[in-house]
Amino acid sequence: MFTGIIETMGTVTSAVKEGANLELTISSALAPELKVDQSISHNGVCLTVTAIAADHYTTTAVAETLLKSNLGSLQQGQTVNLERAMIFNSRIDGHIVQGHVDSTGTCLSVEEQNGSWLYRIGFPPQFASLIVEKGSICMNGISLTVFDITNDAFSVAIIPYTYEHTNIQHLTPGASVNLEFDILGKYVARQLQINK
Repeated sequence: MFTGIIETMGTVTSAVKEGANLELTISSALAPELKVDQSISHNGVCLTVTAIAADHYTTTAVAETLLKSNLGSLQQGQTVNLERAMIFNSRIDGHIVQGHVDSTGTCLSVEEQNGSWLYRIGFPPQFASLIVEKGSICMNGISLTVFDITNDAFSVAIIPYTYEHTNIQHLTPGASVNLEFDILGKYVARQLQINK
C-alpha cells in the first residue's frame, strides 16, 4: 500500500520482453536500500523487486499489468516515479493507494499558469462514477486532487515542487498516464451495484 507521495525518480536502464512479461531494470538512489521481494510503486504500479545490484534493481511486469498500464511503452532512458510501500506508524500525506492501476488516461492539454501547471486528463467514461470533485486520484503514482470533472475528463493543478520532483514535467498532450481511482469510491460503487 502506498500514499501517492513520490520519493524519487528512477531511470529505465533496460526494458526486455520475456514472453508476455516485461523485465525492467531501474537505476535509482533507492537501490542500495531495497531488498528482494519488496514492493515498489513504479508510475503508480506496484511491482516486486526481483534482483538488486549496486545502483539498480530489476522487476517484472506481467501481461495483466501491461494491459492496464503504460509500463509496456517504457524505454531505456525514460524516468519513472518511485515510492516504497507505506509504513503504518507515519503520516499519510497523500491518500491510500494500492498500486493497482485501473486504467490509462490521456493527457489532453498542459497549461503553464505563472508558477503552476494545469493538466487536463481524459479517461474512459466507464470510470466516471469513481471520481468526484475535489476528490483524490493517483496519476502515474502521484496523489492529486481533481476538479472540473466531466464524464470523460478532469483537471489537476501541479505545484512547482511536484513538477520538479516527478516525471509529470515530461508529460505532453497525447501521452498516456496510469490512473488508480480512490479505493473508497470503488467500494461504495461496488456496494451500490450489489444492493440494486
